[in-house]
Amino acid sequence: MSLDVGPAVDLDLERARRVVAEVTDPEMPMLTLADLGVLRGVAHDAETLTVTITPTYSGCPAMATMRDDLVHRLADHGFDRVEVRVSLTPAWSSDWISERGRRALRDHGISAPGPAPRHDGPVPLNLMPRRRELTCPRCGSADVQLSSEFGATACKAMYRCTGCLEPFDHVKEI
Repeated sequence: MSLDVGPAVDLDLERARRVVAEVTDPEMPMLTLADLGVLRGVAHDAETLTVTITPTYSGCPAMATMRDDLVHRLADHGFDRVEVRVSLTPAWSSDWISERGRRALRDHGISAPGPAPRHDGPVPLNLMPRRRELTCPRCGSADVQLSSEFGATACKAMYRCTGCLEPFDHVKEI
């Protein structure tokens, strides 16, 4: 049996891609799932639209909300049969955040991550806070201090700028 994937299916798939590209992250709503890099793919067969997402880390509590938001937004645009798949391979990397996403973070007072750490072989276990090279998203000063390795979400650390004295979140490099 052959699957007819003519122009109508192609148009629906393109429309679905535009819809999902606008769905925002529930924890950082200034970012779309596409800009955050968790949106991995959109595919369509004869009956079902499949959206693939990758969590920022395996225990991310926002995944259920992301899934629901995708299903509801697509349903609002006439896609009734939607499946959201979670792909853990390859693991998400903060390097996947788009340049537009990094600008949006900075524009909202959140420090964007630098390059993700690279490892050839086993990942070393270090229980000390990670030294990061970052600047204050408000004033641009590099004179910042770590307040807490744990921010409002597991993906963020809290810093304070010693230049302008403002606190800010930093999205961790993963």
